[in-house]
Amino acid sequence: MPLKEAVLELGEVDELARLAGAGNTLILEEGARRVYNTDVGGLTWAVRDVTAAPVPRVTILGAGATARAALIAAAQLGAQHVSVLARTPSRAEPLRALSHQVGVELDVRPWSVPLPDADLVVSTAISGAADSIAQAAVDSAPVIVDVIYDPWPTVLATTAQQAGCAVISGRDLLVGQALLQIELMTGRSVVADVLYAALPTELSA
Repeated sequence: MPLKEAVLELGEVDELARLAGAGNTLILEEGARRVYNTDVGGLTWAVRDVTAAPVPRVTILGAGATARAALIAAAQLGAQHVSVLARTPSRAEPLRALSHQVGVELDVRPWSVPLPDADLVVSTAISGAADSIAQAAVDSAPVIVDVIYDPWPTVLATTAQQAGCAVISGRDLLVGQALLQIELMTGRSVVADVLYAALPTELSA
């Protein structure tokens, strides 16, 4: 995780990795080194795996590095307006330039309730950080993403499940990322079920 920015110096950087300011996949091919970011594609895959509905309004909880990937993914999903909730709103200011690049309107808000109405909420916060606003997040949108994969379920995920929301976990994001990485590394695709089957063993290890 701490090398996602450093890896950008190691090869030709893909456009998504450049926008995100982070890479998570380094491919060696015929003497060239190419850096990719599959965090963005992993999130878009996970959302589209549960819903085909438009998501013109997206709320992102947190303003760290993962929020950059979430903002790009929101644009790819067709978002027109993105609200970012941050405990320290000034930390979200660097996202403004990115929002202009990807063509979405950005609204930075303090970490408080109620949340704006949205079609999708993406929590990029660390474990436990979103507990205090979990109910407000669930009340604001029908689809909830929590990037946490361990421990699971989180308070946000449990609250969302009880309310009948579609819930996407960090485990779904891991699978979405890996599907893209396998294609980059091998030129071949696999079905998601293969990765879901392998995931419990890998996480327990």
